[in-house]
Amino acid sequence: MDTDVWRQRIRDFADEREWGQFHDPKNLAMALSVEVAELVEIFQWLTPEESRAVMQGDRRQDVADEVADVMTYLLRLADVLDLDLDAALASKAERNAARYPVATSRGSSAKAPRLAAGGPARPARPAPIEVIAPVLGVDGCKAGWVGAVLEPGAPRPRVVVAPTIAELVSMVRESLGIVAVGIDIPIGLPDNTIRRSDVLARTAIPGKASSIFSTLTRAAYAADSRLAADAVNRDLVGQGVGAQAFALRDKIVEVDAWLRTRPTVTVLEVHPEVSFAAMAGAPILASKKTEEGRTERLAALAAGGIPRPSVLSGQGYAADDVIDACAVAWTAARHTLGMARSLPDPPERFSDGIAAAIWA
Repeated sequence: MDTDVWRQRIRDFADEREWGQFHDPKNLAMALSVEVAELVEIFQWLTPEESRAVMQGDRRQDVADEVADVMTYLLRLADVLDLDLDAALASKAERNAARYPVATSRGSSAKAPRLAAGGPARPARPAPIEVIAPVLGVDGCKAGWVGAVLEPGAPRPRVVVAPTIAELVSMVRESLGIVAVGIDIPIGLPDNTIRRSDVLARTAIPGKASSIFSTLTRAAYAADSRLAADAVNRDLVGQGVGAQAFALRDKIVEVDAWLRTRPTVTVLEVHPEVSFAAMAGAPILASKKTEEGRTERLAALAAGGIPRPSVLSGQGYAADDVIDACAVAWTAARHTLGMARSLPDPPERFSDGIAAAIWA
């Protein structure tokens, strides 16, 4: 591989599209981390034997594409930093040879405890949550928005539905005086960068990273079509617009407009899969659309102190919507106890001034 040739090709590609102005080192490093996370997702839950055979299976092209993406961003970053990559590799190889002589253990592995035969230990599950104040967890649905309300002393979550986020929150606040609202929707839209929250959340749920899409720039969400949004987003951050990211456009814009009315309640962005991973001690890999996935998520909620809602589905909302709303409410309840953590910590802020972080 001639790195100089590929650096020039990638540089020309970016210059022809006028992307160079957006390829600052931070943006490129963040984009690189996204691609590495997607590569990790392919291998994360494979056995050593399965990982060695992956290029003989149906994931061969996926692996090739992800490795190519990683190399593209790596070479572009080296180019922007004016880093002599060949010299850096040669220097590092010499230092590694001196630091790790032949027949010695590599790196910190000699000091690391041996893992159990079953693989790495999962983080401990947190104790069941204590609900000390009314909170609301919200997920989007066909009817608009579905919420799970947690109240001190209540035997199970209460399910509520409304066509708009403003109506849903207002309805619950008037009756219960909720102190925190968690919403499964991007909050805090970037201007010309990739949100750190999306990158960090992906790394927090290996095997489920694809469930978190990259939030588009504010200007892209203002576009009136996916094609127009794609052009805007590529100009600003060098990334296109996926179907899922644009499909949520109306709900993202709705929540953004509502937040600008400055609601007098704490509002948090929560991603259910990150919350479930925190609840269960590891990501839940089964799809939430399957019976297995629903059963595992309900079990995680029960272990986390959230009983099964009396209603799981209804007109305009499905079981997975309600279960996700319960996970979001769990995180909102943790926030009232000072137990929730934000990704990143502290949250980012863009030109809109809104704190941008995913809580769990």
